[in-house]
Order: sequence, then structure tokens, then C-alpha cells
Amino acid sequence: MHQRRTFFWIAVATLLSLQTVVETGAQEPRWNVLWIMADDLNNQIGCYGDASASTPHLDALSRISMRFDRAYCAFPLCGPSRNAILTGLYPNSNGIWNNGQIFRQTIPKHISLPQAFRREGYWVVRAGKMYHYNVPNSIGTDGHDDPASWEVEFNPSGVDRNREHSQIFSLKEREFGGTLSWLASDHPEPLHTDALLAEDAIWALQRCASRPEHPFFLSVGFFRPHTPYVSPKEYFDRHPIDAIPVVRDIAADQEDIPQPALASAKPEQAGMTDRQRQEALQAYRASISFMDAQVGKVLAALESSGLADKTIVVFTSDHGYHTGEHGLWQKMSLFEESARVPLLIRVPGWTDQGSVSNSPVSHVDLYPTLMELAAIRPEVRLQGQSLVPILKDPEAVGRGWALTQVSRGQPPNRFFGYSLRTQRWRYTEWDHGSKGRELYDHQIDPRELRNLAELPQFAADAQQLAEQLAEAVKTTMPPAEEKIELKPGVWAPIWINP
Repeated sequence: MHQRRTFFWIAVATLLSLQTVVETGAQEPRWNVLWIMADDLNNQIGCYGDASASTPHLDALSRISMRFDRAYCAFPLCGPSRNAILTGLYPNSNGIWNNGQIFRQTIPKHISLPQAFRREGYWVVRAGKMYHYNVPNSIGTDGHDDPASWEVEFNPSGVDRNREHSQIFSLKEREFGGTLSWLASDHPEPLHTDALLAEDAIWALQRCASRPEHPFFLSVGFFRPHTPYVSPKEYFDRHPIDAIPVVRDIAADQEDIPQPALASAKPEQAGMTDRQRQEALQAYRASISFMDAQVGKVLAALESSGLADKTIVVFTSDHGYHTGEHGLWQKMSLFEESARVPLLIRVPGWTDQGSVSNSPVSHVDLYPTLMELAAIRPEVRLQGQSLVPILKDPEAVGRGWALTQVSRGQPPNRFFGYSLRTQRWRYTEWDHGSKGRELYDHQIDPRELRNLAELPQFAADAQQLAEQLAEAVKTTMPPAEEKIELKPGVWAPIWINP
């Protein structure tokens, strides 16, 4: 049934393409887009300076891309982050602050990023996780998907989902998606979900190559390195466990950190032994290497298709990830490790020699960027900046800051933390500062080990950043004319246009 539906949509798209040529005459081909997204990936990648990483394919992509060294998510949790990317709106405007919703429940008339390309006649395909999935239990399904965004969807399910759960070690027995869990798999690589995803993407690229006159938007959402960290054993062997360091001096580091900043810690993580920390890190790094290999397969297929010089490539992750820093693991913090993401953008003819931008940028910038590159006029309100000026000139500053937010607690006691990242500083307020503030100077403290917020000699810097943060938060809000309605049983806001 799945293949039959796929061929149906190919036929429809081909007929539409022929009709366009007849009606308008032959035109210059438009950019294709290949969007690759990892899940829970931080910047432990070779091209971002991690000497212990084994990521040859992403490193090679970076050499023909612009590498954004200061790219940040809007919210360090899968669902809110992905909805922010795909709507071009901050969570305060799209109403998504948890994993259980998609934007159709809050702003139903909004046009998603892939939908905008679909409306322009692109063949729009999703393979894997682009909106939220409950990993691993939703693998093989549509998850919290948006059907209007795609023409074709691939949801493969491999041995890591179907056969290996009983073998996976977890800090909480039989719980895999929300806590640290891992397995060095004995099953061969082609049987794993991400490898099957790569094959689906390759199939789609082969179809695109057969009709190069028709533009495509292909989204490939890999599941790794999300927990459980499962990959073939050969990828574990690339990361000898005895060479893996663990974070030390955690108690001293936490002394000047406000309690809400550490609230993402999970009880089961506090009792980990150093050996378990090494095992978790080995498994996480192995999953990154395994995901990198799948990226390499897709990029090789793009090259062999003959469409590489006509295709924009975007690689990113939904958010960053802690691996022991500040005593934290996983996500949902406002520290650099959780908020920062890898971001590589390749525009053929522009970035072929490789380049680096140090200006802070946000995930919400990707929607307007691709709109401008594809010469598509957005039909909906967007909150990001186009990165095209930076892609043309790596020294361009752009907005000059990026904003990340996170929630703590549940209604009616929920409050937010907001963190402003400039080129030099990270400034964070919890509940408008009433529950704590943080200030870190990245020129001398890239690991954010010394909180300067309450030191008198930094009072002027903190005040200036507080004012800048307040203005930045205003930009994340919906227009005043939009009313808010809370539906029974739904705690996220519903934005209603009068």
C-alpha cells in the first residue's frame, strides 16, 4: 500500500510538472532542498572541533558548507523545537511548549515550511522524524506528524525498535526513550532504522533524478543519537571506553547555579558510577558515528544523482545535549550544551570552499532563509531573520543574538527561563529573574563554569543584557490582535485570529 501511494504521488507530481511547462514555457530549474535532521545531537562532531569524534561525512559536508558556530534552538525539547523550526515561530507564538502537540492544534491555518514548498509545486517528501515522535515506541508510525506538510512519508522500523528492546540496558528498567539506555547491537547495519531511512531517502533521490526538471524538498529525520543509544557494535569499537573522560568537580561547579537551571536532572542519573558514565558516553558517540554514516550514504546518493549542484543541503539537530556537564545529562537546560546545535548549510556556488559564521543565529531563521533562497514569498508571519546575507558574507552580523527558552513546572505554577546568547555573553533569567539569573563570559569561560550575574563588577553588563533580553522576548510573542483561548484538557495556548 505504501509503495502504491508513493507511485501515485510521483505520477501526480509529474503530470503537474508537465502542465506547468506547457502553460508557462520552460524555465530555469529552481533550487532543490535536502534537509537532514539528527535527533538529540550536540556539537560533538569533528568539524566543530571535537578531536574524539568519528564523523567523516559531516566533516566533509562542512568543507563545502557554511558552518554556523553559534546556532541555537528555540526550546531544548524535541516537540517544541521542531515545531519552531517548521513554523518559523517561537513557542510563545505557535503555542507548542511540550511534546504532545503539533501546531495544527494551536495555529491551524499556519503554513509549515515544507508545506510552503509543496504549494509552490515541489515534490515534498519526509523520511523519518521531522515533527515529534515518541522514540522509540512511535518508530514505524507517523508520530505527531502534520499530513499537510508532505506528499510522501516513509516510516521504516528496524531491529532496534522491533527486536532488541529486551537486550537494552537502561538506568530505569524497561524505559528507553526518556532516560539513559544503550546497546551495542549484534545485528548488521542495514537492519537498523536509520539505515532503512537512508535507503528510503536514496530511493526518493533516484526518483528525483529521473525527472530533474521538477524541484524537490526532501526531509530526512534520523533517530540517532536519541536514547536508547543503539548502533552496531563496530561503531562502539571506534570509541575505546577507557579513553573516554568523564566530567569532574560537579559539586563546586553547581555552587553558583540557580536551582531552576539544574531542574532537568533526573534522579537515576545521580547514582551513576564513573564506568556507567563512560559506557553512556561511548554509546552516545557510537550512535553519532552510526548516524554520520547514514548521512554519508544520502549525500553520496545526491552526488550520484547529478542533482548536487542544484540542491541546497541543510544539516542540523533539534537541540543540543548534555553528557555530564554541570551534573546534567540529556536536554531541557539553558546551558550551552543543551541550547547549541550544529548547523551546516550548503548552497552550491556560494559555499563550495567552506566558510564559518560566528554570529549567533536561531532555528527560527531557517524558514525565512530557505524562502529567500528559493525565491518564494512567505504567505504567513515569520519571526526569524533570513541568513542569506550571512551566507553571502561570513562576517555579516545579522540580528546579533539568539534566544532560547524552557519551561519549569506545570500550570498554574509553570514559569519560564529565557537565555540570550550574544557573540560574547550568555545571560539567563528564571521567572523574570525572581528565581535566579546567570551570566557567563564566553571569551574566558566557554564551559560556563563561573556565574557572574551577581558580581558587582559585572552589574552594568548584566543590566544591559537584561534590557536586551526583555526586548528579545517581546519578539517571540504573537501580535496583540490575536486572542488566546485555552481548550479544556489542553494546557498550551490556542491562538485564535479574530
